[in-house]
Amino acid sequence: MSSPSTPRRTATRRSVLFAAASVAAISAASFGLTSTAFAQSAEKKQLIIGGTAGSNIDQLQSGIVPLLEKKGYKVKLVEFNDYVQPNLALADGSLDANFFQHEVYFNQFKGDRKLDLVALTQGPIAPMGIYSKKRKTLAEAQPGDRIAIPNDASNLARALLLVQQAGLIKLKTDVNPLKASELDVLENPRKLKFVPLDAAQLPRSLDDVQYAIINGNFAISSGLKLQDAVVLEKVPDHYLNIAAVKTKDKDAQWAKDLYEAFHSAEFKTVVDTKFAGYAKPKFLQ
Repeated sequence: MSSPSTPRRTATRRSVLFAAASVAAISAASFGLTSTAFAQSAEKKQLIIGGTAGSNIDQLQSGIVPLLEKKGYKVKLVEFNDYVQPNLALADGSLDANFFQHEVYFNQFKGDRKLDLVALTQGPIAPMGIYSKKRKTLAEAQPGDRIAIPNDASNLARALLLVQQAGLIKLKTDVNPLKASELDVLENPRKLKFVPLDAAQLPRSLDDVQYAIINGNFAISSGLKLQDAVVLEKVPDHYLNIAAVKTKDKDAQWAKDLYEAFHSAEFKTVVDTKFAGYAKPKFLQ
C-alpha cells in the first residue's frame, strides 16, 4: 500500500518536470527559436546522393560533388543498377537526392507509388541509342530481327518512338507517344520482334539479338561509346535527366546549393569537356 505522502511526491516531481520544460521553452523563445526553427537553423552539411551506373554517377562525381565540397558539404554517392531503388531510397530517407531519370519516368513512378518527391532541376543525359553487333545500319534489318528494348513503360515508349523515327515501324496515330507499347505498333513491314528487358541488362543482350535499344548511362557503363550506336535519339526536353528531392526538402539551403551547382558555369565546363554528345537543358547550352 502506498504511503499518504506518495501523491505529494508525485505531484512535486511533475511540477519540477513542468518547470524544466517551461524553462527550455522560454529559453528557446528568448532566442526567437521554436523546435522547428532549431532543426532548420542547423545547416545540413552531409549529403547522400544516388545515381545509376555510368554517365549519371560520373556527372555527379566529376561536376557536382566538387562544387558542393567547396561550399563545405561532405557528399556520399550511392550507385544503383536499376531504375526502381533510387526513388524508393529517396522516399524513405536513405538518400537526400537522386539523379538518374527523366521527367516522364519520374512522374509515372512517383504517381504509381504515391511518393512525395519533386524535380529540383534538369541536367544532361546520354542519349538512348540503337546498338548492334550483327548489323552496321538499320537498313540491314532483316524480317524477324529481334530488337531488345527497355521493359519499363516510359522508356519502352521512348524506344518505340526511336524505331519509328528510324522508319522501321509506324505507331497508331491516336496513341499517346509517352505511353506507347508494342500493342500500339500499327505497321511493322519487317516483322521485327521486340524483346522487353530490364534496362541494365540490355547491353548484355547484344550477343542474342540483332539490335538493342540502350539507355545512354547503361551503354556507357558497359563500355559502349555513343558514337558506336547505329542511331542516336534526338532528345526532347522531357527526356532530359532530373535531380529529384523529397518535396519537404525543396526549399532547404542544401537543395538550393545543389540546384546552383547544376546551373553553374563550372558544371557546364565539365559537361562540355567530359560529356560531349550529351543532350543538355538550355541553361547548359
